[in-house]
Amino acid sequence: MIRARKRFGQHFLEPAWADKVIRAIDPQADEVFVEIGPGPGVLTRRLAARTRAVIAYEIDRDLAAALDQSGLPNVGVIEGDFLDAHVSLEAEPTEPAALRAAGNLPYNVASPILFKLIDLYRSGVPFADATIMLQREVADRLVAKPGGKEYGVLSVLIQHSAAVERLLTLPAGAFRPAPKVQSALVRLRFHPPDPPVKDAAVFEALVTAVFTRRRKTLANALLAFPPAVRRSPLEALQAAGLDGRRRPETLSVAEFARLADVLTKVR
Repeated sequence: MIRARKRFGQHFLEPAWADKVIRAIDPQADEVFVEIGPGPGVLTRRLAARTRAVIAYEIDRDLAAALDQSGLPNVGVIEGDFLDAHVSLEAEPTEPAALRAAGNLPYNVASPILFKLIDLYRSGVPFADATIMLQREVADRLVAKPGGKEYGVLSVLIQHSAAVERLLTLPAGAFRPAPKVQSALVRLRFHPPDPPVKDAAVFEALVTAVFTRRRKTLANALLAFPPAVRRSPLEALQAAGLDGRRRPETLSVAEFARLADVLTKVR
């Protein structure tokens, strides 16, 4: 009997729901999938039956060993933390039609894994998309639009590099053991940063800083970002064409990018 380990945040997908998730993913015969956290392999087996290959990253050594010994000829199991992964297609004889990612993400590391996927894409790993299960509240933030209470750092930084679509809502009973929250299936379609920014580090630091004061006006929130203080928040906002009376949660991704570019040269 397979037991979920709390320290890995494991909640295993029920077979009936795995079928629904596979239909939403819609895998094709010439695609290669990177699966994050396959667990006992309920999704892995369905992906393997429909695609060229699956590269499965599993941090639990017992589950990794069991999946590796399951006899799936087109599944490669890598024991270890996906956050340390170096994804490569060198073992593939020809270029696949697409490299895609899928997974049931542990709630406690969902955000770092999302940023890891974006970093891999930016480094040249040709991910077309990632279809992943995560806590519904995280999904709400991923798809949030400016002006809403869910809109924040995660919304801006992920949407800067991916188009996000919610596909399914999964009840707690879709997993064993059942978590205390609902989950959602979302698809991220990766793209180059849109709009481009002069310095990604400045953009990310600015977004993170101002949302620590999300209830303040933008002019006051910028006091949490040292480059803005050195230039003068009002001067920076004027140069970016932004009203300092607005609140951070009302700015679009493009407006954050414009403000970051104004502040890049005064770090």
